[in-house]
Amino acid sequence: MVKPADQIHRAWWKESSVYQIWPASFKDSNDDGIGDIPGIISKLDYIKNLGIDIVWLCPSYKSPQVDMGYDIADYYNIADEYGTVADVENLIKGCHERGMKLLMDLVVNHTSDQHEWFKQSRSSKDNEYRNWYIWKPAKYDEQGNRQPPNNWVSHFQGSAWEWDEHTGEYYLHLYATEQPDLNWEHPPVRKAVHDIMRFWLGKGANGFRMDVINFISKDQRFPDAPIKDPRTPWQWGDKYYANGPRLHEYLQDLGKILKEYDTFSVGEMPFVKDTNEVLRAVQYDRNEINMIFNFEHVDIDHGTYDKFEPGSWNLTDLKSFFEVWQKVMYENDGWNALYWENHDQPRSVDRYTNAKEEDRLVASKMLATILALKAGSPFVYQGQEIGMSNVPPEWDIEEYKDIDCLNHWHRLLKYRPTDIEAQKSAREEYQKKSRDNGRTPVQWSNAPNGGFTGPNVKPWMSVNPNYARGINAEAQVSDPNSTYHYWASVLGLRKKYLDIFVYGNYDQVDRDSQEIFAYSRQYEDQKALVLANWTECMLEWDSSSHGVKDVKDVLLNTYDSVSDAKERFSGTKWTLRPYEAVVLLTEA
Repeated sequence: MVKPADQIHRAWWKESSVYQIWPASFKDSNDDGIGDIPGIISKLDYIKNLGIDIVWLCPSYKSPQVDMGYDIADYYNIADEYGTVADVENLIKGCHERGMKLLMDLVVNHTSDQHEWFKQSRSSKDNEYRNWYIWKPAKYDEQGNRQPPNNWVSHFQGSAWEWDEHTGEYYLHLYATEQPDLNWEHPPVRKAVHDIMRFWLGKGANGFRMDVINFISKDQRFPDAPIKDPRTPWQWGDKYYANGPRLHEYLQDLGKILKEYDTFSVGEMPFVKDTNEVLRAVQYDRNEINMIFNFEHVDIDHGTYDKFEPGSWNLTDLKSFFEVWQKVMYENDGWNALYWENHDQPRSVDRYTNAKEEDRLVASKMLATILALKAGSPFVYQGQEIGMSNVPPEWDIEEYKDIDCLNHWHRLLKYRPTDIEAQKSAREEYQKKSRDNGRTPVQWSNAPNGGFTGPNVKPWMSVNPNYARGINAEAQVSDPNSTYHYWASVLGLRKKYLDIFVYGNYDQVDRDSQEIFAYSRQYEDQKALVLANWTECMLEWDSSSHGVKDVKDVLLNTYDSVSDAKERFSGTKWTLRPYEAVVLLTEA
């Protein structure tokens, strides 16, 4: 199905690409070992030259940093280690001067337990803030032992309920114990969130990325979750808190504010596979949010019960996930957020390929090609543009900072202290999947500490030592064959052929292959083929057997210049080198 032009809704945010910044690890300007907002400002030209339109700043608000800033103690002030509100204003100004916009993080499913709202809420049952959070009395078993209100599990291990001795009730925390969930059923909570949005939009911010926004409406019965993992009493309660009964009512309220300012919004929505439910949030005329982050492709390597258990996947699984969401959004006037990496995910070249050291450059380029030319808005995570990798295999557990990973490790030691094989397997999975993989400091040069901070400063997290082997921004900016420049070429191509790569349809090609990832994009009579060899082997691919018509031009290639590649793709049988990707303009 190819839509006629008059059925396509164009929007500036559909045509934009986004660069995500994790402030603690981006650039340290004052040599305290922690990245900061002045450091971000110093690199805005680097980001602009990549071809970026929107900068997304991860949480920088006042926080005890139990969960790296996703436990917010004050939404109106900036953490001392990152800077000041004035610094954010300068960041907004710096982005706007370069024709870019700034996206801030809205974390309003939960706060820090150090937020004044929660301090008041837990002070007494009759405090005016009591209903701002979710409090429930204990249950008791037949032996009279106190039990939590239900069996929901926290995303950071163990029960999602914490007993408060002072007031004699449990509070809900879907994440860390120090991250109590807000009660969105209580109208003052919703007003407070609206006020926060208007505060930052009033300062010139251009929208929000909304953290686990589909968790804000919960089934008010708070029932026990079905048993999925028989090994533990704590079960995933997402059936009752993901996409709850009043979610779209709440999103409509947020959408009205966003529309006033002509802003951009992207929602993080885990546990959503119902396409109709997603469309209710992102369809163009719904006025809720512009797009969501889907999780199926980043959950692909998880174990049966546990993220940190070994999992396996095939290329056809990955292609299938993408195809479903590409078609659903295109045919129903929705929009996709395209990403391989973010602050919660490992590095894509390690996760999705088996590339050896000599193939990592071209494998990184291949992943950029496949991602950014699909229908949707591409998100580039800091360091992805230079091919940064996972933490070194030799990292000991003491190097890790991720609360999810560390809580998992401590529970494993508590309940399986003598199971050496399980502990060995867990450490191997941490190196593959820990959130720390995406949080090591950005590698700016081959100077000590990768140029992230001063040479005599201990950074808050260890820098990956491969910065000295060319995986650093300085080396890549000066090398026209680098991953950085290739990313710039891909994003530039997307803009040059806007009709095809932004507004065209998507058709999977060679769907059943476990070696080839290929798709076509078409807008009216303009058509392109994106073709990639997902293996470390040479492959031959017959274009005529997959309905590909005459090649009119080569637009991009991961190995050769466009002129050098033209002859190779002139016939119908093409040889593809390891991790080679090519973009071809073809007859429609």
